[in-house]
Amino acid sequence: MTSHQHNAMNGFGGNGRVDWVDYAKGFCIVFVVMMHSTLGVEAAAGQDGWLHPLVEFARPFRMPDFFMISGLFLANVIDRDWRVYLDRKVVHFGYFYLLWMTIQFVVKAPAYVADVGVAELARIYLMSLIDPFGTLWFIYLLPIFFVFVKLTKRVPWPIIWLAGAALEVSHLETGWMVPDEFAARFVYFYTGYIAARYIFALTARAQSKPWLALGGLMVWGVFNATMVHVGLAPLPFYSLGMGLIGAAAVATISSLLALHDVFKPLRYCGRNSIVVYLAFFLPMAVTRELLLKTGIVTSIGTISVLVTASGVICSLLLFWAVRGTFLKFLFERPAMFWLTPKPVPKARLALALQPAE
Repeated sequence: MTSHQHNAMNGFGGNGRVDWVDYAKGFCIVFVVMMHSTLGVEAAAGQDGWLHPLVEFARPFRMPDFFMISGLFLANVIDRDWRVYLDRKVVHFGYFYLLWMTIQFVVKAPAYVADVGVAELARIYLMSLIDPFGTLWFIYLLPIFFVFVKLTKRVPWPIIWLAGAALEVSHLETGWMVPDEFAARFVYFYTGYIAARYIFALTARAQSKPWLALGGLMVWGVFNATMVHVGLAPLPFYSLGMGLIGAAAVATISSLLALHDVFKPLRYCGRNSIVVYLAFFLPMAVTRELLLKTGIVTSIGTISVLVTASGVICSLLLFWAVRGTFLKFLFERPAMFWLTPKPVPKARLALALQPAE
């Protein structure tokens, strides 16, 4: 067994990070970009493409897995002093939300002003402080989850988990993003928090018996596709079960990928998932408009793939371009926005939702 395989079997890469977690987040961030890209292209074109079934296949587990992974290491930091905890788990994401919400508004301002006027644009901007704007709702919701779990830490976990499950099953629809998405997603975040040891045991088991894991994944794939096809996946109770099973399946897939580190670009995307999440909207929109207007590519599915690739790759290119420049504040929180002294920078910038804490 090579040293890399030994590290992988224990869950960690050579830099101390959990490689399969980075793979899982890479898997999910690509699917998130693919979903926004595909649905945007199809809405603009007025027809579905061949990539649409894959987007629908991922719907039951795409965000559940992302939230489960986000809660996975919470037990390591939940007992921190409140000031440090708020700095790392609230101010961190709040900074990027406010910054990139403003950037999105600046980009979209001309179209908004033409459609609704300056006063309405200002109202929408202010409303975005309490009702998350566009694609940024994920990093708006995470601090709420982090604070809620710390506040309820002494409450027996079955009570919180069952309440979260009941909220998910309720399929709450108030028209407001925060309560609706809290109800739909909290149970997965909390599952990552309370079941971390079992999730790591599952991935270790998959790595020790890869052929058995592959067989289980094939069964899950058929099951997930069938439930999506017959329309049961989004229904109450089914959605909860599908989300939990799908998140476990993604963790299993990711552990197998990490075992031999067979697709490093995906791991890199996961390690920098917040970079992709923040910046993909602009290259996605520009590429979509160019391809649809020029007609160079006629296949809607192929356009969706190209738009997805553009969203991911161009986000990372921007990240690489601004490192070491005055624009690094786009992806690195400046010291003036820290509540506590900024830690000594590591050799390699790692912004991917702090997976290795």
